[in-house]
Amino acid sequence: MNDAPLVAHASPLGPAFDLLATYRRGGFFFERGGLGVAGSGVARTLRAGPGPERILSLARSLTEALARIRRDPDEPAPVAVVAIPFDDGDPIEATIPARTVVRREHGRTWQVDVVADGIGRPHASRDRWTGRTTPHAAFEEIQLRPDPDPDEYAEAVERATKQIRSGKLRKVVLARTLLVDTGRELDPRQLLWRLRAVDPDCYAFATPVSVPARGGTLVGATPELLVRRRGDLVEATPLAGSAPRHGDPARDRASAERLFGSDKDREEHAFVVEDVAHVIGAFCDDLEHPHEPELLGTANVWHLATPFRGRVHDRQTSVLDLVAALHPTPAVCGTPREAAREALEELEPIDRGAYSGPVGWVDADGDGELAIALRCAEITGTTARLFAGAGIVADSVPEAEVDETERKFRALLDALRWG
Repeated sequence: MNDAPLVAHASPLGPAFDLLATYRRGGFFFERGGLGVAGSGVARTLRAGPGPERILSLARSLTEALARIRRDPDEPAPVAVVAIPFDDGDPIEATIPARTVVRREHGRTWQVDVVADGIGRPHASRDRWTGRTTPHAAFEEIQLRPDPDPDEYAEAVERATKQIRSGKLRKVVLARTLLVDTGRELDPRQLLWRLRAVDPDCYAFATPVSVPARGGTLVGATPELLVRRRGDLVEATPLAGSAPRHGDPARDRASAERLFGSDKDREEHAFVVEDVAHVIGAFCDDLEHPHEPELLGTANVWHLATPFRGRVHDRQTSVLDLVAALHPTPAVCGTPREAAREALEELEPIDRGAYSGPVGWVDADGDGELAIALRCAEITGTTARLFAGAGIVADSVPEAEVDETERKFRALLDALRWG
């Protein structure tokens, strides 16, 4: 059955259609500023890996599978969705949804159903879900279990700075987790609704956790675009360096200015820009990016950001080819890449799963958009495992890096009260 010929049927939807209304537990959601993809059901599943070539292997198999789907050339291309685990040792699972609702630029919204050839298109859903507005009480300390605890994380940061000063590497990104026992069945869609409302300029996403023995749903709102391809246009917006936001405008502006002038954060950001420029430059003509980083603000955090824009040499280069070359960037791993990977094996005791891996979609034309899965939590029944990380360079202060991860946890903990 998995090899049966597939056909795509597309229908236009109204510009006011809410993508989140189509999300179902076990499905896929990816939206920023009202544009994105929501997928449900499974028309086909493709797997690749483990191994260093797993993303390229997936790119080839997805290109072939999507190209074989029969469709009207004047209608939107069929879409596959994917969340790629951070570590090469984990396999990848991508899905061509049975139903995808896609909204691109200019407010055009389409429903694309992919079915076995000869089978009629499914009936439309009549779900009229709307978000809830009442939060639960704040979590008690007894409901929270950090892994590793703050002291252990601070020790790992100190060890990392010693390795950097010795010349073994220039930067490493260390992550930690926080396990939350919520005492109630969590609803990924309610959490998405809250995350989207708080930070509409972030990528709100939800995807099944495909790492073996993990299960559950990864839900989050990430500010970082890994790469987007539309025709020959390629865009990326790497982030590195952060500072807290404040409700008082004067304090908030002062925090942003300190970040922009911080030698430590500028150094951390420069490593990422250098790497992305080198990698994307190998695929693109006319690659442009500003010489100075920009300030990008989310609801809780200021970031240093550098937008890239270029045009691919070869239109056969799919968005997943670019992902394979970029992942993992210094923003989520470190630099040099292999030295940072080795440092993570020694210093980071957690299994990241899909945290800090690429998440997004690719279509039959090779276009697509993938963000980096940050500011997220694995939701399983009544528990949530939150993830947060910090970039470590030579003059990083362990206590400050612990505080950075705590701030990122707090933002997610607040959102979980609506989940």
